[in-house]
Amino acid sequence: MNGYQKYTRQYFDVENPPMRWATKTYVDKAPVWCSVDLRDGNQALIIPMSLEEKLEFFKLLVRIGFKEIEVGFPAASETEYEFCRALIEQDLIPDDVSIQVLTQSREHIIAKTFEALKGCKNAVVHLYNSTSLAQREQVFRKSKEEIIDIAVFGAKLCKEYREKTPGNFRFEYSPESFTGTEPEFAAEICNAVIDIWQPTAEDKVIINLPVTVSHSMPHVYANQIEYMCDHLNRRENLLISLHPHNDRGCAVADTEMGLLAGADRVEGTLFGNGERTGNVDIVTVALNMFSQGVDPGLDFSDLPALTELYERVTRMQVYDRQPYSGKLVFAAFSGSHQDAIAKGMKWREERDPDHWTVPYLPIDPTDVGRVYEADVIRINSQSGKGGIGYLLETQFGLDLPRNMREEFGYLVKGISDHAHKELLPAEVHEIFLDTYVNISTPLNYSEIHYVQKNGIQAAVTLTRDGEAYTIKADGSGRLDAVSNALKAFLGMSFTIRTYTEHALTTTSASDAAAYVAIETDKGLFWGVGIKRDISEASAAALFSALNRALRKA
Repeated sequence: MNGYQKYTRQYFDVENPPMRWATKTYVDKAPVWCSVDLRDGNQALIIPMSLEEKLEFFKLLVRIGFKEIEVGFPAASETEYEFCRALIEQDLIPDDVSIQVLTQSREHIIAKTFEALKGCKNAVVHLYNSTSLAQREQVFRKSKEEIIDIAVFGAKLCKEYREKTPGNFRFEYSPESFTGTEPEFAAEICNAVIDIWQPTAEDKVIINLPVTVSHSMPHVYANQIEYMCDHLNRRENLLISLHPHNDRGCAVADTEMGLLAGADRVEGTLFGNGERTGNVDIVTVALNMFSQGVDPGLDFSDLPALTELYERVTRMQVYDRQPYSGKLVFAAFSGSHQDAIAKGMKWREERDPDHWTVPYLPIDPTDVGRVYEADVIRINSQSGKGGIGYLLETQFGLDLPRNMREEFGYLVKGISDHAHKELLPAEVHEIFLDTYVNISTPLNYSEIHYVQKNGIQAAVTLTRDGEAYTIKADGSGRLDAVSNALKAFLGMSFTIRTYTEHALTTTSASDAAAYVAIETDKGLFWGVGIKRDISEASAAALFSALNRALRKA
């Protein structure tokens, strides 16, 4: 592919990185989560949310459990300003939640920001300026010293305005385009801000180190985070925050490795909405932790409802394969996958284990508001007997014999392949009923009487081609007697190869299902009877199998 020659690395390696973080294998505790859906996410929407929609979204974020929520850039527009004031004046911010607002290092913007926050119980004022080599050279055309002066100017103003504005305010600073900034310079400018704000244990400062544009592999970002943790002043009084974007598709990996490297906090959005390829998806990062036995501190137990609200107010769509939340992420179309899932679920029922280990399902779908029957087993031309059998068993109470599952599986796959579509559970059930259950042509019985005589004697009243007959025969049991009567009446030979039965539900008044396979010179034929009485179900299964054989003859 031509054109690659004009690209080069735009990031700066840490020299001789200690990489202590690389010895860790998982994130063992939840970070402080900050949603930026209402600022970073909202500004990237084709149609930004209305005031009412932002209020609804804010309430959702509070319900999920976010304690820090960036609500906008109050000096940027009247809508942003009014939203901030509405939250404060309508007392919509819980006492344990801080709103966060963004500001540039310019006095009129800082003044407007604090005006918007007046009287707020808890807020984070987020100051930023660009620090990368590309921004310094191409956009601002300023030296490192001049860029530091911008940050220092804003930090001093924020401190002054905090002293004269009613409310409780904390500070955050971002060297924007951190990943394109020399680590030594990033530490220098952050320390200049830290020295002005003088954080304490009671008044910690957030230093946010964003992947404003993703330039490197995730381990490089982790090295940069570890370097900053080692070189920032008053580290014990700082919260190191991550804000990864997804340009290289690495935002989740950047975040997880950044947390291993010492970060305390994560800024991101639900489902990864944001500029260009978006921000890190907090749903994914949080549920990755959840899947390894770590409480993420956020409640995603009803992802379908959350997804519905998100799609409605943002007019964005959650991708079908989005981790954990997409419509198809728990679906199994592959026959081998379906079989393994079905056996895994059976194993759980038998053993009741303490931990979730079902093959192909990293978490229990019910933990996020999904259901097995609707979400896990999906039927198309790639499906197998295990999955199709599992669907019939879990949704319709039909426990097919193993060989019958194989035959029916091929039948369903063929129908799906010919129609070029997925088959819904109800359609699969209908195919099963039409093909196997209570088949009454060309032979249709109306009643069967049994008496104890030479074992069991069966008297069967039936019709064939409109003619009524009563046939009798003896047998070792009821089904054997009916079978012998039919063999004599038809003048044909067949052998019952399989017979099984079960109740369709656990109630005493439930229907019974019986499965019969007969073998003739034309092959093996399955039939199913579903009746209130098990004896009737057995006879209906035999008639169904025999009728299928006669139709083929």
